Amino acid sequence: MKRQGLSERDLLSLRVFCAVAEAGGFAPAETSLGMSKATISRHIKDVETHLSAKLCERGPAGFALTEAGDVALRVAREALDALERIKPEVDGVRGVLSGPLLLGSAEHVMAHEDCHLVEAITELQRTAPLVRPTLTVMAFGDLGRALTDRRVQIAIRGKYKPIPGLRHYPLFDETQRVFYCPSHAGVIAAHSDTRSLPLVCRRHPFVTDALANHGFTPGPDVDGLEAVATMIATGRYVGLLPEHYVAKLGPRYQFDVLPDSPHYTVPFCAIVEEARGLTRSAEAFLEILLAAHR
Repeated sequence: MKRQGLSERDLLSLRVFCAVAEAGGFAPAETSLGMSKATISRHIKDVETHLSAKLCERGPAGFALTEAGDVALRVAREALDALERIKPEVDGVRGVLSGPLLLGSAEHVMAHEDCHLVEAITELQRTAPLVRPTLTVMAFGDLGRALTDRRVQIAIRGKYKPIPGLRHYPLFDETQRVFYCPSHAGVIAAHSDTRSLPLVCRRHPFVTDALANHGFTPGPDVDGLEAVATMIATGRYVGLLPEHYVAKLGPRYQFDVLPDSPHYTVPFCAIVEEARGLTRSAEAFLEILLAAHR
């Protein structure tokens, strides 16, 4: 019997399945999808019926994809990505750039004097007004996953080590040091060895190195530069922050570099997947972005 192709509802159900999987559950996906849990559940059930396989588990332990669900998610992303590219690619043959441009960026890069992301987006919108750029700011680890999950076409973040399968285009350098709050100088003076002040921890290669190789003791776990700065401001902790970000906080908090602080410099890059061909719009933006940073 001839198998019917996917209908518009089938495609919608696939998009709902991908959104739920990426959000990590039905409840987190409700807001982004604008759907009730009951509606989301029906779409997931439709996909499972169409594929004759159970794709996810829900229960007291939380949401999790089955082995079949992992495979379905990977293939569905590739299929939906290909569908999204049809019109922009046809437009490109006619010399017209269009379609979505999915950008991801690390935190607070806009504050860096050598970052020209704003200028690049402005130039893209001037030369290719039919392209629809979106920009999502994420923490270090989340940005890497968004790129490999193909939720982002171009990621802007530091290159801490070569990663197989990713291509890095240098834009500018960022320097990070360990800072403390001088208004609590008494706290510092009470410690003859400043390394005894706990270092605020977040998922980042420089934090890992500082703890392993520079004698710091681990402090509280936080997520994001704002959280690190907040804990430093209490005077009870030290923390790694980019110099350009601290300069922005200077008028109020006047953070200072901890004596004998380790010094980390990393090239910030535009990062793409080597195996994933960029759309014409993404290629054009990458060229604009690199030109803006030369």
